[in-house]
Amino acid sequence: MKHFKLKFAAFAVGAAATALSGLNAHAQTSEALMEALVRKGILTEQEAEDIKADLAKENKQYVKVRAAGKETMSLDIYGDVRARMEGFYSDDPDMVDRTRFRYRLRVGAVATLFDRFEAGFRLTSGEANGTFGGDPISGNATFQDNGSKKFVYIDLAYGRWYAFTNMNYLASLTVGKMENPYVFSDMIFDGDYTPEGASINFTYNPSLSHALKLNLGGFVLDEIGGQSEDTYMVGAQVRWDGTWMYSEAHAPKLQSTIGAGILNIIESTNLVNGAVPNVNRGNTRDASGAPSYHFNPLVADAAITYTFDKVALYNGPFPIRVAGDFIYNPAAPDDNEGFSFGPTFGKAGKRGTWEFTYRWKYLAADAWYEEVVDSDFGAFYETPQPNSGFAAGGYGAGTNVKGHIFKFSYSPYNSIILSATWFKTRLVDEATGPNTDMNRVQVDALWKF
Repeated sequence: MKHFKLKFAAFAVGAAATALSGLNAHAQTSEALMEALVRKGILTEQEAEDIKADLAKENKQYVKVRAAGKETMSLDIYGDVRARMEGFYSDDPDMVDRTRFRYRLRVGAVATLFDRFEAGFRLTSGEANGTFGGDPISGNATFQDNGSKKFVYIDLAYGRWYAFTNMNYLASLTVGKMENPYVFSDMIFDGDYTPEGASINFTYNPSLSHALKLNLGGFVLDEIGGQSEDTYMVGAQVRWDGTWMYSEAHAPKLQSTIGAGILNIIESTNLVNGAVPNVNRGNTRDASGAPSYHFNPLVADAAITYTFDKVALYNGPFPIRVAGDFIYNPAAPDDNEGFSFGPTFGKAGKRGTWEFTYRWKYLAADAWYEEVVDSDFGAFYETPQPNSGFAAGGYGAGTNVKGHIFKFSYSPYNSIILSATWFKTRLVDEATGPNTDMNRVQVDALWKF
């Protein structure tokens, strides 16, 4: 019976966290659920207090501020600061090896309102990108220009309504500039990309151990004055998350996730090099600088995680995760596929924990839109790619890249993660030159608050 109680409680609290979208896990909802479970006799008061203590540990980076407005229940402040040393190295004499130092600052707040509403914003550092504002896929700012003052941009600005949040169904509608509502790897979207538009997220829990999810989104890529054919991105994704085995301490031991989705860019021919920030490269483009092919890719992913109760030199349960994803764009005749796969050992984030990840990644030129994929995964162009909008060759991230990624992270304290990442890459299509190998190294220190 106790096993059932704890599973039920974990499910209830997990449901609340899912409904409130990860970073926005609010104590009010989880506490109300646990109080209801105590009243129904499913949990004892002591068990409820133990779960509350665990939640406090998970979310101790948040600072709760009592709001003056009568319509505001609470205001959660969160953020992080990252310092980075980064090096680019190649054996090609045309590539000048370089080292740079960068930082990223993010500070946000989420207001929990009555009647199941929420409003949030986040500011981020960044570098100006011509007349467009900040880089859409990076919040980094480089140490340069004699200590010049740096820019701060709006990274998130959204409103959210939770249509319902109960034991079986969770649904929310979000409008504005938001965290990406899809669960895709950085092969599809850079982690810093925050789209603008609307999304619907729906979860159905058929049992305590399984969840079915539907993520829908429609986003504006460019608003063009003087015509009605603006450029949009729409998409849908379904997921199934399951827990198949529990440890003696009733913690998840064997878990799986599988997902499938479709994305579509409407009026992609309007995405010429000068229409939006030209950050990445890789897509085949015509003489006008527009993508030569449409983008309506199919995306699939799967992962399985097994958690050991204890291993040496690691503080806490030790997860091993194997994951992979695949993308196929039927609108392009060739160079239209991408995939990545690899294991992750451990999970950094709490004091005394670490993680090691290896990924092999292959992303052909026209598998997906170059300007939303990972901005850290690139290779060396000996000569400029035709119609890319770049006047010279050199290092370029985006599509048309394949290679290895090694990353090690360690948390000496709960609020700090130290990590080192090595990208060993080359171009998929080496038409711009045969010597495209590249090594990119990043050493990071991340402080969370």
